[in-house]
Amino acid sequence: MKIRFIRLSLLATVIALAVSTVQAQAPASRKKSKRSIVKKKTNTNKNSAANTAVVPPKDTTAKPVQEFVADIKLDTPRKSLRNDASIELNLVKDRTPLAYEHIREDDAVYRQRVWRELDVHEKMNLPFVYKASEDNGNQRFISILLNLIHSGDVTAFDATIDDRFTTPMTFRQIAESMVGKPKTIQIPDMTNDPDGSKGLTKDTVIQEEFNPDQVERYEIKEEWVFDKESSRMYVRILGIAPEKTIYNADGSFRAVLPIFWVYYPDLRPFLAKYEAYNGKNYGSRMSWEELFESRMFSSRVIKSTIDNPGDNYISAYIKDPILGLLEGDDIKEKIFNYEQDLWSY
Repeated sequence: MKIRFIRLSLLATVIALAVSTVQAQAPASRKKSKRSIVKKKTNTNKNSAANTAVVPPKDTTAKPVQEFVADIKLDTPRKSLRNDASIELNLVKDRTPLAYEHIREDDAVYRQRVWRELDVHEKMNLPFVYKASEDNGNQRFISILLNLIHSGDVTAFDATIDDRFTTPMTFRQIAESMVGKPKTIQIPDMTNDPDGSKGLTKDTVIQEEFNPDQVERYEIKEEWVFDKESSRMYVRILGIAPEKTIYNADGSFRAVLPIFWVYYPDLRPFLAKYEAYNGKNYGSRMSWEELFESRMFSSRVIKSTIDNPGDNYISAYIKDPILGLLEGDDIKEKIFNYEQDLWSY
């Protein structure tokens, strides 16, 4: 009986140990199975992503051809590191043009518009071709205009459309008008064919360089107004346009055309900072604004609103150049006589 009881207790102890072992191993098996499932899911996601990946199509569109644009190389103003004069020059920096005297519309009893052409080769117009460089850059008048337009201080207007300042021009358009678009030519390929035996060539883009000396004429648009309040005649410049000389294929002269217009009232504050050349006395130079306001230039009349219903230039109805000059002088005399005839002595 006692032996039987001992066997039963041993059997119960073995069963209890077996149950505890199974319970201890069950969570580990569950974790293991869960980890394996997660790993399996991860592998499945990777496979599905690989299977669903979209391969970008090859770019079969042709690449655009590189566009070459015209440009004008402007001299960068270099400031003097020392005082480049025997005296200190401070007046130029502080110059500001005087405001125009106001003219009421009711007092402007007489108005005429005149277009003039200024030739830089005339002796009185030598300041327009002064080639020296100073602290504010090259002193040619065309260089002054181009620098102000390039910096955005002054707006240029398209002269091929009209002369009423209606269509602004970019500096790139001005460059194309003055030097033309770049051209592509073929030259011998000295790299792959140094001796020229293979006849290999390569494309090369060439651009004509801008020469400021090619601008030989300027067109000036102005208006003459008689103010009855002050009983005097005023002249106000409205715009200035550099002109380009056009030649035929054989090199003969064809025409002179304005390139762009600049509104003169916008230009005045900047012209007051530039001094014009004076060959007689370098110390008594006037500003460009004073030069225009004092009428210190020589020009000829090429168009006016006097007896001109067709709005034509003189050269359109008078072919002889000598007679055209005389017609311009006659226009000047008519404006002068209007003011003089108002007075009685």
